[in-house]
Amino acid sequence: MRQLASALYSIAVAVWVGGLLAIGFIAAPVLFAQLADRAMAGNLAGAMFTVMAWVGLACGSYLILFVMFAKGWRSVQSGVFWIVLLMLALTAAGHFGVQPILEQLKADALPRRVMESALRERFSTWHGVSSALYLAQSLLGIALAVLQERGRGR
Repeated sequence: MRQLASALYSIAVAVWVGGLLAIGFIAAPVLFAQLADRAMAGNLAGAMFTVMAWVGLACGSYLILFVMFAKGWRSVQSGVFWIVLLMLALTAAGHFGVQPILEQLKADALPRRVMESALRERFSTWHGVSSALYLAQSLLGIALAVLQERGRGR
């Protein structure tokens, strides 16, 4: 059973970090480069980021539980524990904090597209906050993958 739990740990890291990098730095830029309709590209990218948020919340929760069961109270001395906890916090802040603001700004701009409305600057600012959170989460994910590779943290 320990081997299965350890294998699931590795899979969770791979899926979460790989997904963050693939969606944020490959798929979303390709959408904006290939689709003439930027609003459609944004909607599709947003849907992928939503899926990644839920994947991150699930994978991160598993990783935290794994480290806590493996190390008990010593888990708070683990770099993996703090990296994953921070990644979870960034995911929650982005998904439950910033994304609803962006969606509300889009709704308030109707019947116009938000980037064609008076709300453009506010939307751009909050989109920048969202991007910064995602970048920080991605960099922490890379650190997590490196720690896993070195065999530390668990």
